[in-house]
Amino acid sequence: MLPFPVAYPIFFFSPPSSFMKFPFLGAALMCAAAFPLNISAQVNAEQVTNIGRNVLSMDDYMLAIQYFNQAIKAKPYLAEPYYLRGVAKLHLDDFKGAEADCSEALERNKFTVEAYRVRGFARQRLGLDSLAVKDFEVGLDYNPTDKYFLFYKGVAELSLGRLEDADRSLSTLLRLHPRFDDGITTRARLRLAQHDTVQALEDIDRAITLSKAQPNPYLMRADIHARRQAWKEALADIDEAIRLMPEADDLYLNRAYLRYRNDDFFGAMADYNYTLQLNPDNDAALFNRALLRFEVRELRPAAQDFSAVLKRNPDNFHARYNRGLIYLQLKEWHSAQADFREIERRYPRFYPVLYALAECRHGLGDLRGTAQYMNRADEMVRNYVDNPKRYKLDRPTIDEGANALSQHAKKAEDMTDMEIMERFNQLVTNADVSESQIEYKDKFKGRVQDRNQAVTPIAEYLLSFTPPTAAMGARSYNFRDLDNLNEKHWLSRPLYLSNDTPAPSEADMQSDFDRVEQLSTLIASGRARPIDFLERGVLYTALRNYEAAISDFDHTLADIPDYAVALMARGYCRMALARTSDGLAHNAAISAAAADFDAALRHDPRLSYAWYNKGVLLYNEGDYTSAIQCMSEAIALAPDFGDAYYNRGLAYLQAGNRKNGFADLSKAGELGVMPSYNLLKRMH
Repeated sequence: MLPFPVAYPIFFFSPPSSFMKFPFLGAALMCAAAFPLNISAQVNAEQVTNIGRNVLSMDDYMLAIQYFNQAIKAKPYLAEPYYLRGVAKLHLDDFKGAEADCSEALERNKFTVEAYRVRGFARQRLGLDSLAVKDFEVGLDYNPTDKYFLFYKGVAELSLGRLEDADRSLSTLLRLHPRFDDGITTRARLRLAQHDTVQALEDIDRAITLSKAQPNPYLMRADIHARRQAWKEALADIDEAIRLMPEADDLYLNRAYLRYRNDDFFGAMADYNYTLQLNPDNDAALFNRALLRFEVRELRPAAQDFSAVLKRNPDNFHARYNRGLIYLQLKEWHSAQADFREIERRYPRFYPVLYALAECRHGLGDLRGTAQYMNRADEMVRNYVDNPKRYKLDRPTIDEGANALSQHAKKAEDMTDMEIMERFNQLVTNADVSESQIEYKDKFKGRVQDRNQAVTPIAEYLLSFTPPTAAMGARSYNFRDLDNLNEKHWLSRPLYLSNDTPAPSEADMQSDFDRVEQLSTLIASGRARPIDFLERGVLYTALRNYEAAISDFDHTLADIPDYAVALMARGYCRMALARTSDGLAHNAAISAAAADFDAALRHDPRLSYAWYNKGVLLYNEGDYTSAIQCMSEAIALAPDFGDAYYNRGLAYLQAGNRKNGFADLSKAGELGVMPSYNLLKRMH
């Protein structure tokens, strides 16, 4: 969750979204009953509103709006449906619609206090900060100590440049809520606007002390260090930000620049490459990689990168100029000449390009053309030296692609021509990123994707006598040997394959112990069947006695060597043992578990769970490429295997493939894997 919701004017990337919750919806929600959208005029508007509220809490905003529409149609004098519809529109980024609906709600009931908050927030996003301040002031009249009314008011005042007012609002906020880290970080931004870097750093340090999970204070401090050319300190801070936001491609772009300034060319190149793996459309990374390749004399790859930049942006003067210089060094005179003539057309009084064209003509054997370009360039420079006001030169400089890190030393108009030329080959960082917008913050906890989940793969499947918590649904869970076993009723109760079994109660555990004793007595008598060992092994698994379980599965497999049920059960136990061991014992357990799943697949090639479990095993071992292959095999056998989509999505993300990772997480969510929505929210 992005803890800092406010834009600040520095070069670093901040994700455009954060978690949004709603305190005003209430903590307890009524269960939504089936209710037709085709509602008559006699509908119970309050009931429809409650259903819409529930749907809203599940983030189905479009459907929620339909419920609120029906309530408004039935009782247009009620304020709440308008207000809640405004909330839904807010989450769809329909800020104008949210503002209008909240205004309608307030016309009907001016005491709908949260409507002032939502409307004020919408107005901030619409750039109507003055109106937003008025809404927050009304809200504070009703609730003078409200944290978020004070917070948003301070942010709006800061955006308006009303620094003294913002100072008062934030001081009040932090006096009432001294540990509110968002407020502290915002005050640091205010201090920077007041040119008080010392106080800003104190606030940033305090915010980091209160919550080390906030990336933005690290980014703000990194920018301060960078402006002071304290490159090592800046690099340390951006490392922390990347640790907190490993999916943010522009952070790697900026770290590459800092690594470059620390003379770590290899690290810089690695970061540019990884930025482009995460986001192939990151033009700044492509441009910077080209510059770095040029500098380390990888001329042909550098020219290819500049060509790719120009294909997307033909007006990028800097890419064209540098590509022309590369063509000169490669003695590709015609290509160089084409680039420089395009620049000459755009900047006819940029004298370095005339010298470059002279070199092109010389390389082509045109001595007369060489002299003409040289003479034009010399005359242009002489005239400028004699009368710079009358004979001004074109001074193209690093444009929006550059930012604080490459511009802080001098403004372009104060630079000499040689400094401008040097600037052309200076690596720049990305300024063409969206400034982080404020995000709606409140206390509602009902949203599925706001329930933070650990980013770990969904667990492997095991054999259990406990029915799974969730219904299997319509997905294909074919397991031939298990189905046959249950049909023959050879066990005391049905056996399930699941990764979603509830924790056993004391009574369940006592029952398992009793059944183990019964089976142990039977086994000791010498009259036990292989299936009795299997049953006891499953019970030992439930009781976490994995070594005893493996021993029992060994007995079953000694009599039925290719029995997939026992192989799957033993493979799971070996995976469990691997988690509690290290060194050679760990490696042996991993190899043995993989061998069990492979053996199960030889017996039953359509056993998707064996592929799935092997994929989880490989993911946990850090072999993401092989894990992707295993999950793909599982999906091919069971196209609605949501858990496999989720885990493959994680593996893709670990491997840097954001496009495929997001697609798989989206599909997993569609198939009912709820953690997908949380992870997608956090990754965007």
